[in-house]
Amino acid sequence: MIDVLVAGAGIGGLTAALSLHAAGIGVRVVDPVDELRPVGVGVDLLPYAVGELTQLGLGGGLAATAVAPEAAVHFDRHGERVGGEPCGLALGHPWPRYSLHRGALQLMLLDAVRDRLGDHAVRTGTAFVRLAEREGAGLRVILRDMERGREYGVGVRALVGADGLHSAVRATLHPGEGPPLWSGVRMWRGITEWLPVLGGQTIAMAADDTAKFVVHPVSRQARERGRALLSWVAEVRFPPAHHQAVAGPADWNRSGRLSDVLPHFAGWRMADLDVPALIAGTRQILECPMVDRDPLARWGRGPVTLLGDAAHPMCPSYPVGSESGSQAVLDARALGQCLAYAGADREAGLRHYEDVRGEAANAVVLAARSGPWALGRSLPRPSGRRGAPGSAERGLRPPMPDGRP
Repeated sequence: MIDVLVAGAGIGGLTAALSLHAAGIGVRVVDPVDELRPVGVGVDLLPYAVGELTQLGLGGGLAATAVAPEAAVHFDRHGERVGGEPCGLALGHPWPRYSLHRGALQLMLLDAVRDRLGDHAVRTGTAFVRLAEREGAGLRVILRDMERGREYGVGVRALVGADGLHSAVRATLHPGEGPPLWSGVRMWRGITEWLPVLGGQTIAMAADDTAKFVVHPVSRQARERGRALLSWVAEVRFPPAHHQAVAGPADWNRSGRLSDVLPHFAGWRMADLDVPALIAGTRQILECPMVDRDPLARWGRGPVTLLGDAAHPMCPSYPVGSESGSQAVLDARALGQCLAYAGADREAGLRHYEDVRGEAANAVVLAARSGPWALGRSLPRPSGRRGAPGSAERGLRPPMPDGRP
């Protein structure tokens, strides 16, 4: 019997495997893709998540790969600076804030899992299908071999659904929930090699009443070459009358068209950055409606729970919604600690984990919907104080189960 089975080999699922292994708990990970490849764009790791990953022995890898932004600077669409705040170490945190390619982080985690747990620990081409009957203190889980199309059952003591926005485990636990909820914002993303912006260690954002553009560097290697690998996100809010026509399926990796996004940002600048030129210079543009789900009162039941986007998908809008990956790291670390503290009682450990993380993570989901820099609100003006109300680095990290602040 497998002790803990994690469905999903994304950032949350792989960090959970490392955390459980560090706690002396057996774990296996399955994912339906045939091979894990470095897809996606940039990811923002806030200091508390960097601290947790450093405790898992990944600090050196992060430092060698990521960029540590020192400031976030806010502009209007014409390039006039209207606010900003320090980031990471410059804000007084004990850990840096990191920006890096999501695929680079995922492969770093995958290499660590295979190095510590063995190649057998992650089985690709294998999908969660459904829950079957209980087996003593655990249950039987039906999986599918994606290459052969064959279903088979495995016994597990606990199942963790870390399978993302369209989680099959969540759909099993909470049937009839329906599709994700669209915010009315359409989002385009991309990565472009460019000249450094604002010194090469700055997150830059511009916005007006209907659109927002955020860009940040995500590669230390590019920085060392005097260049910048810039990850950008463009958001546009559409009026309700246009919602059905422009929403589209909620697929993070769907290809987008330059002609759809470029007109919304004609003439935009951020300091010396020509925003339309950056967008036009992007080889692959991704698009997706900005979606989330309503918070759940309880993520799981019995020996089953959820983690990361499967548990609390949030609108990925800077600054609060960009916490998604960091929140998944917190989930994973809390899961390992709570199961370790519960001893042999896996269900008690899962409920403890949900008590520790549920309310805090759900609060971030709601904050991402209505944060102070959401579209339709004005950018913060300089206040003379360090930071700005609603900063993603302030006040959102809950206590961990071992009592650490």
